[in-house]
Amino acid sequence: MVPHSTEPVPSGPRQSIALGSDEALRLLGSVSLGRIVFTRYALPTVRPVNHVLDGGDIVIRTHEGAALTSRAGRTDGPGVVVAYQADAIDGITHLGWSVVVTGWARLVTDPRELARYRRLLHPWAEQWAMDYAVRIRPDLVTGIRLTAAGPGGGGDPG
Repeated sequence: MVPHSTEPVPSGPRQSIALGSDEALRLLGSVSLGRIVFTRYALPTVRPVNHVLDGGDIVIRTHEGAALTSRAGRTDGPGVVVAYQADAIDGITHLGWSVVVTGWARLVTDPRELARYRRLLHPWAEQWAMDYAVRIRPDLVTGIRLTAAGPGGGGDPG
């Protein structure tokens, strides 16, 4: 059982501010950990992964037995639809940002690109040989910044 925080959450009005896609991608590129969401057995599946942002695309490493590897490796279409989420939200103040990207995921098949991603991206999960890379091409990029409300309060509650 995870202990609950005894730290009080600061009170006061909060607001959620929508981010433009460029700012959202910039923020996503400023962190290295996120969550990929895909379908497995007709149900949503979420996995924490580390990533690198490369030319506006999100790249993650994966392994041969991963469910995402087989789905993204299919050659009979544009790939598999996924969502990718990353954030930086302070655990005490609950302020920060969150970004969600929806797009098509495909295996990286070019040997030079794959070698480059192996140099750039070091997976934190080492129990498998992470010999594959998956590129997510964003189609929809959304994000919010969670801030303390300014004078007058208000803002979009989310």
